[in-house]
Amino acid sequence: MATAAQLDATFGALADPTRRAILARLSRGDASVNELAAPFAMSQPAISKHLKVLESAGLVTTDRDGQRRPRRLQPARLAEANAWLEQYREFWESSFRRLDDVLVELQPRKSPRQPRSRRRGH
Repeated sequence: MATAAQLDATFGALADPTRRAILARLSRGDASVNELAAPFAMSQPAISKHLKVLESAGLVTTDRDGQRRPRRLQPARLAEANAWLEQYREFWESSFRRLDDVLVELQPRKSPRQPRSRRRGH
C-alpha cells in the first residue's frame, strides 16, 4: 500500500486538469515534451513544470532515446491511488445497501385491495 506522502503527491498531481490530460495522452503511448505541449495553449517550459510534478509523484518517467527524451506513464502510482479509493467505494456501497434495506422496511405495507362498491345513481 502507498504511504501517505505518496498518496498526497499522486492526488496533488491529479488535481490539475492539464496534468490529467497529459496522463490521458501518455496512456496511449510515450510522447516528447513537444508532442505533449501541442494541444495546450501554453509554453514548453510550462508543460515541463507540469511534467516535473508528474515525475515527482512517480506518475511519469523520462526515457532516453538518442536525442529524444520521451515521457512514459508509470501506472503503479495510479494503481496505488485506486486501491486506496477502492476501500471507500466498498464502504459506501455497503452503506447504501444498508440504507436500501431500511427504506424498504419503512415503506408502508400495502393491504390487498378491496373492490369498491359502486354506488347506484352516479
